[in-house]
Amino acid sequence: MGFTDDEVDRYARHLVLREIGGPGQQKLKAARVLIVGAGGLGSPAALYLAAAGVGRITLVDPDRVSLSNLQRQILYVESDVGRPKTLAARDHLGDLNRHVEVIACNQALDPDTAAGLVAGHDLVLDGCDNFETRFAVSDACVAAGLPLVSGAIGRWTGQVGVFAGRPCYRCLVPDLPPDAETCQAVGVVGALAGVIGALMALEAIKLIVGAGRPLTGRLLIHDALSAETRTVLVGPDPACPCCGPA
Repeated sequence: MGFTDDEVDRYARHLVLREIGGPGQQKLKAARVLIVGAGGLGSPAALYLAAAGVGRITLVDPDRVSLSNLQRQILYVESDVGRPKTLAARDHLGDLNRHVEVIACNQALDPDTAAGLVAGHDLVLDGCDNFETRFAVSDACVAAGLPLVSGAIGRWTGQVGVFAGRPCYRCLVPDLPPDAETCQAVGVVGALAGVIGALMALEAIKLIVGAGRPLTGRLLIHDALSAETRTVLVGPDPACPCCGPA
């Protein structure tokens, strides 16, 4: 898989990186990545993956752009308000990098559609805003044997984890939390979405090219108010309904 002169110039900063280079950039070009949720986390993640030269990006989201999204969803502009997010995202990502194929799926991912949407991809990023969808994504990734990069934000705190087999996301969150809150209810500082979304893209790039130590089996927690970040281990749950021995 070769590169045009335009691609060589575009990806020059990657090509000189020892951990990426030509072989790594070829892996990025061949990669097929699914992003679930084209909102606060999906926006920066999609921008950085498209800029990095990921060959095919599929965006799944049933929502339309609203004015309140623009505080943190940097993929969109005022003229996009009212448009389906995935269609607006496809246009803007195409303007950013014409070498990337962007597929827009203006639909919800649920237990009935998850397997079909995950199929044909190498890696999945989940930046959705509800646990029902997170469980469906995780279950489908475990069944398909695909790594999952999961991100979440609320108020001033964000987290990123990578789940590849055991432990899975359900080992971290086995059931719907009784006190689950949404960003709409509790708020979120806009720039935090950029921080966590960019970290999700970074983990995806590491996984694709085989660089460094991904957050597999670990959860990175960032407290923006105190400017502190810590990483905790996530172990497999023997009673996990998805990846457990049963």
